[in-house]
Amino acid sequence: MKSKVVLCVAGALLFTACHGNPNYNPMKTHHTADGFRNNYPHPEKQSFWKWQWQRWTKGAPGDPEEGYNFPLLKPDTAFLESNRSEPTLTWIGHATFLLQLGGVNVLTDPHLTERASPLSFAGPKRHVAPSLDFDTLPRVDVVVISHSHYDHLDRGTVQRLNAQKGGPPMFLVPLALKRWFHEQGIDNVTQLDWWDSRDHMGLKLHLVPLQHWSARTPWDTNKTLWGSWVIEHPQMRFLFGGDFGYSQDLADIGKRFGRIDLAALPIGAYEPRWFMKVMHVNPEEAVKTHRDLNARYSVAMHWGTFKLTDERLDEPPVKLAEALAATGIPSERFFVMQHGETRKLDYIVAAVSDEAEPPRRAAVR
Repeated sequence: MKSKVVLCVAGALLFTACHGNPNYNPMKTHHTADGFRNNYPHPEKQSFWKWQWQRWTKGAPGDPEEGYNFPLLKPDTAFLESNRSEPTLTWIGHATFLLQLGGVNVLTDPHLTERASPLSFAGPKRHVAPSLDFDTLPRVDVVVISHSHYDHLDRGTVQRLNAQKGGPPMFLVPLALKRWFHEQGIDNVTQLDWWDSRDHMGLKLHLVPLQHWSARTPWDTNKTLWGSWVIEHPQMRFLFGGDFGYSQDLADIGKRFGRIDLAALPIGAYEPRWFMKVMHVNPEEAVKTHRDLNARYSVAMHWGTFKLTDERLDEPPVKLAEALAATGIPSERFFVMQHGETRKLDYIVAAVSDEAEPPRRAAVR
């Protein structure tokens, strides 16, 4: 019996060594010999170059250089630096939030540089500056990364965070991304597979599946995993959505956790639908996601910072308001923050023990 077990283990190790995915587990259906795939069948991702050809021949809707007037609030940095008791959420921009929960400072998909690009002189440029920078951020304890795309994983930002005063944060990343971090000289990294979790500083952090993909070069498509993060604390359960197309995974998360107290959900980068639908929800689908997750509250993100797709930068909140009105969900339950806004989450924490408490807008700092 023991010899058979040894042979099976040896065979599995040999099989893994002969394939491009060193983390390959044939028992997990989202693993492939060369990388990873989504849980549920969906249309194939359409050609990026077809999209670009259409934009070049027919013209891109809207003007990428068109002026937008988004207010940029100045966070109360002294309060954020000293806060160790009040749960708060600050929108720094795009998919970057500072979540303060249980005395822990968590940063999501941090991006604090000028471009979402491998190049410093080309690629999507910020239309709104980050509301906190490396000098004004409080010390970050935990960083969660949803996937490897340049608007969610910025090398310059994570390198600076790794060198922060007081020591590096703990970086939590999807499976197979740890190697990339090591190549950047960042060693304080934990990688997780879907439905795995880690306890850290009183938080329980889960990587959960969503429909998306990964790549940083033309040669590493889907070589690293993607996902969203559920962050649990006795005060509340927070979901950071990252990037995703609408799928059954969202209802799976809702069933697994029963309730999400606050979900950070993308509402932008969705046009044209024939190209973006597989990978990015639009505002109507974000509202469906809010329901599928059994979310008490949701907050919009992934809009207004980088011009990534064809809709106007200021369109997503308008479409979100229309979708909420059509479904009868109060806007307080799926709210939009201004760049730099900090919200105290005490009313959401209170709702954990008293679901009947009516929603209200928290004070803005």
